[in-house]
Amino acid sequence: MKKSVIVAIVLLLAGVVPLQASAEVNVSIGISLPPPIIFGAPPAVIVLPDTAGVYVVPNIEGDLFFWGGWWWRPWGGGWYRSYYYDRGWSYYGSVPVFYYDVDPGWRVYYRDRNWYGHRWDYDHIPHQHLQRNWKTWDRERHWERQGTWGVQGYTPRPKQQTQELRRQREEQYRKRPEVQQHQQQIQERKRQDEQRGPQVRKPEQQQRRTNVRPEEKGTSMRPQGGPTGRGERQQLQPAENRSPEGGPAQRGERKQGKPGKQEKPDKSEDGRDSRHMR
Repeated sequence: MKKSVIVAIVLLLAGVVPLQASAEVNVSIGISLPPPIIFGAPPAVIVLPDTAGVYVVPNIEGDLFFWGGWWWRPWGGGWYRSYYYDRGWSYYGSVPVFYYDVDPGWRVYYRDRNWYGHRWDYDHIPHQHLQRNWKTWDRERHWERQGTWGVQGYTPRPKQQTQELRRQREEQYRKRPEVQQHQQQIQERKRQDEQRGPQVRKPEQQQRRTNVRPEEKGTSMRPQGGPTGRGERQQLQPAENRSPEGGPAQRGERKQGKPGKQEKPDKSEDGRDSRHMR
């Protein structure tokens, strides 16, 4: 019976530990991870016009972006990111800043090879080529300097118009049903955590602290002679616990000098030693 219980506990821990390692904050707030995306080979990407180096995998169901060295994925009203395109997702907790630059109709434009009335001659960038060059492209602002993203005769929008589009897209995103539902779940979880409140110290621990003697206040509760904790200073031992006089001094003490010679006993008036007087 005991052996079967132990085996069950080991199997349970074997399934829980990898989930905690990969999910990180997901487990703490009760948010599940998105299902994996199965690829037969590393996916190619295209760069999206009117963005600062935002790449997307075009020929899959759902959105999968690459930006700033991370793979990004919206799912269930929340956002997840990973260093890998097919695993290792962790909850991000916010909307990545690049997303409001992404045109919601990019899939239609990709299918028609047309970006706002202009021919879009995009290139599929192989996965290895992306991984090898994205840092250089970012550092040199490659796509911004090129300015067309493969769109023939296209003029980028003015900055003021771009900012207005970002604001509109943010409002539209927040109105999505899955996003609102996700935010409600997050708020409910926070409310439950606040109702639980901070952990209360046990009564015996409180009593122990209130009964500290005045001469002990400000001293460490760690036993003397033991290793100090990080950021603590070693407390000197009290005088009664120091090494005997004449022995090696403890660290932080001065070695006591030898006592001086004792004076000879006084003699009586008749010259005899007072020690022999009866």
